[in-house]
Amino acid sequence: MLDQSDSYHRLFARLFADPVPLIASALVIAEGHGWFLRRYDQTRALQFLDFVSELPSLTIQPFGPESLKEATAVLAKYADQKLTLADAHGLAIMRAHRIRLCWSTDRHFTLSGATLVISPSRPM
Repeated sequence: MLDQSDSYHRLFARLFADPVPLIASALVIAEGHGWFLRRYDQTRALQFLDFVSELPSLTIQPFGPESLKEATAVLAKYADQKLTLADAHGLAIMRAHRIRLCWSTDRHFTLSGATLVISPSRPM
């Protein structure tokens, strides 16, 4: 959404204009910060964190010892996939909250049974 050169920028700009309640992993937020830091600079990375902190509809799920156990179980279950710990934490959250629609471009999240908002078969 924050990268205007991204091919999905318009879709996510529209979604974030009137967001539904959202849940995100703290690790996914950390990955997003790192992406902006590597691709751009510290200023853009901080702008990303400001954007996240101002989303009224966002709940950030923390990552702790119990989350590590749950994510490790997901990594073991999908050992044939190249999942990051952040991916696995996100999948565990999606399972726990029965999330069926995911605002991501990461196709790994379909392992939960959810549909991605970028899916061509998903009606907009």
